[in-house]
Amino acid sequence: MTGLTRTSADLDPRRKRILFRAWHRGIREMDLIMGRYVESVIAELGEGDLATLETLIEIDDHDLFAWINGDRQVPEAHDTTIFRAMQAFHTHDKPLDL
Repeated sequence: MTGLTRTSADLDPRRKRILFRAWHRGIREMDLIMGRYVESVIAELGEGDLATLETLIEIDDHDLFAWINGDRQVPEAHDTTIFRAMQAFHTHDKPLDL
C-alpha cells in the first residue's frame, strides 16, 4: 500500500514517474514524507521544480531524512525552495506558500 490518495490518471508521464518514486523511496518514513508532499503539489509544479524533485529523489533516504528532521545540515546545493517546502509540509501537514 502506498498511501496515495489522488489518482495519477490526469498527470503526464514525468509527473506520474515522480509521484511513483516519491512513494517508493526505500524506507517507509521517507515514503510518507516525500510521497505525501509530492502528492499534494505535483499537479501545480513547474518544470524547474520538477527537476529539483527529480534531484531530491536520487538522494539517499537516510541523508534526506536527517536533513528534513534537522539532524544534519542540508548541503547548500539541496537547500532549495522545494526542499524547504517539503520540510515545512512534514511539520505542518499541508502545503505552505514559501
